[in-house]
Amino acid sequence: MSTPFPFTAIVGQDDLRLGLLLNAVSPAVGGVLVRGEKGTAKSTAVRALAALMPEVPVVSGCRFSCDPASPDPACPDGPHEAGTGVSRDARMVELPVGASEDRLVGALDIERALAEGVKAFEPGLLADAHRGILYVDEVNLLHDHLVDLLLDAAAMGASYVEREGVSVRHAARFLLVGTMNPEEGELRPQLLDRFGLTVEVAASRETDLRVEVVRRRLAYDDDPAAFAAQWADEEGALRARIVAARALLPQVRLGDSALRQIAATCAAFEVDGMRADIVMARTATALAAWAGRTDVLAEDVRQAALLALPHRRRRNPFDAPGLDENKLDDTLEQNSGEDDDPDPDGPGGGGRPPQGDGPDTPPQPEGEAGDTPAQTVPEQGQGQQSSGGGEQQPVRAAEPFRTKMLSVPGLGEGAAGRRSRARTEHGRTTGARRPRGALTKLHLAATVQAAAPHQRARGRSGRGLVVRRDDLRQATREGREGNLVLFVVDASGSMAARQRMSAVKGAVLSLLLDAYQRRDKVGLITFRGKDAEVVLPPTSSVDAAAARLEMLPTGGRTPVAAGLLKAHDVLRVERLRDPSRRPLLVVVTDGRATGGPEPVALASRAARLHEVEGIASVVVDCESGPVRLGLADALARDLGGAAVTLDDLRADSIAGLVKDVQGTSRRAA
Repeated sequence: MSTPFPFTAIVGQDDLRLGLLLNAVSPAVGGVLVRGEKGTAKSTAVRALAALMPEVPVVSGCRFSCDPASPDPACPDGPHEAGTGVSRDARMVELPVGASEDRLVGALDIERALAEGVKAFEPGLLADAHRGILYVDEVNLLHDHLVDLLLDAAAMGASYVEREGVSVRHAARFLLVGTMNPEEGELRPQLLDRFGLTVEVAASRETDLRVEVVRRRLAYDDDPAAFAAQWADEEGALRARIVAARALLPQVRLGDSALRQIAATCAAFEVDGMRADIVMARTATALAAWAGRTDVLAEDVRQAALLALPHRRRRNPFDAPGLDENKLDDTLEQNSGEDDDPDPDGPGGGGRPPQGDGPDTPPQPEGEAGDTPAQTVPEQGQGQQSSGGGEQQPVRAAEPFRTKMLSVPGLGEGAAGRRSRARTEHGRTTGARRPRGALTKLHLAATVQAAAPHQRARGRSGRGLVVRRDDLRQATREGREGNLVLFVVDASGSMAARQRMSAVKGAVLSLLLDAYQRRDKVGLITFRGKDAEVVLPPTSSVDAAAARLEMLPTGGRTPVAAGLLKAHDVLRVERLRDPSRRPLLVVVTDGRATGGPEPVALASRAARLHEVEGIASVVVDCESGPVRLGLADALARDLGGAAVTLDDLRADSIAGLVKDVQGTSRRAA
């Protein structure tokens, strides 16, 4: 077994280390979600924490790590008699992004369950992680139904596996840690709320700290055992402090004043539900125990709020998690009570974890290279020329609205989502087939029907049905998939005229919000002047697409053909990378192609490339004014898709958008 990097040797990242340690003291806090850019010691810290966890006494031979002092009466390997067990190190179990549901929760041997009536259960990762750490790297890329199962088990302390009336339950209490890079896509707000704490991490911009990070990492890579030995005393002291804090935790008193501050803070920041109040109370209690105190102070409540509330303030997908600390201080002061200890340097020395180099508060993550805040400028007036000879400043997007659903016709087999019809592991049962590989979803009626004609030949004599593996049938299910929604946006001068770009950006922002909710990948291409540009390659980060859209300048001619050809190249590459994810092309333009010889004819030929390949498409017609040329309609016909106006795009519009998109598209079902 390799030697982990010492936890106490991690430079900076105070919030990360504190969040992990508080969960080690009190797993009831509910886990921690670590958000941050790549290369910020997220995985290193989690693996280092596992080495600090106290040894776990378990029943010998129990696959579910039952505590010998109080074994689980419902353990599938039980019943166990209370007594002396064996001790082992706390496990850290990693959940791969591509794991199946059966790998996570375990699987039943359906054949033995039907033929023999026994619960032959193969434990999953939740059982392995019981009384240890479950680590999910890139949790934002995990399928939603797996995240739901994971968080339900973490909340209930148990995992349930059910297959056609046969069920198994086992204990599953673990320290849940998820890490993610927001640039690769966000978690839904409902799932964010299920994590107890969230911390933001970023690489320090201080030269001395970065030098120390490199120095320690190189020393560790040269000789892990020798490097770990240098930090053995600090690791031992921290391990002892965790044990002491766990022992002190039941004695910590959460006074009425602290409880009132918690409730007032959650109310002031308008968080939904009561989970935030409960998590804050548990976190403040753990902070007091970590500091060696038996009373919760105002400083504990403040620190608990900074860890438990920022991600719960996320009101819509484009909101950045955060907390107004001035408002927090005012709320705590207004609701302070007499039982709070005014001395912040009480026993235990505060809640920060120890470290050799002292605390380093990392700065907020910076934007991507080249990103600048969107500028607020007056919208363009009537006097500007539609030809848009020069580049104009970005305008703010209009208020987003709820859009009608655009979907890809036919039946796909892509990643689970909420847009187009697809064959999925979850959804309504539509039929049965012979299983390809391991059986995951049994179709009971089809299995019985396949086995029934052979009962006499198989010598059936009792009441049980003689079932063989060839009789088993896999249920085929239909649900929804996520698609690749590729936006091709006209940013030419004609779009900037008559103040249309603000409305256009608002429409695209609305479609991005819809793509976020439907778990799509998105890409953004713009065309203006002489060429087209891939502003954002296909990604799961809808937030990044919204940021790029906000900064989008306009001006120049309208090279529609260049935009469509660039989209063709992007879709060709994505088809190789992810062939199961079907694309939906959304072209936002007034159709007035300009620049070069025969620009309209060239745009028509480029559009037919997509039509020939059966790409589902829709053209959002941005043409306005009393004189309408109908060029966007013609472009939609060449694409084999539908054309809709900005008004038709709204969900409360009378036009039947989904019917138009699916009925006009020539893509084979």
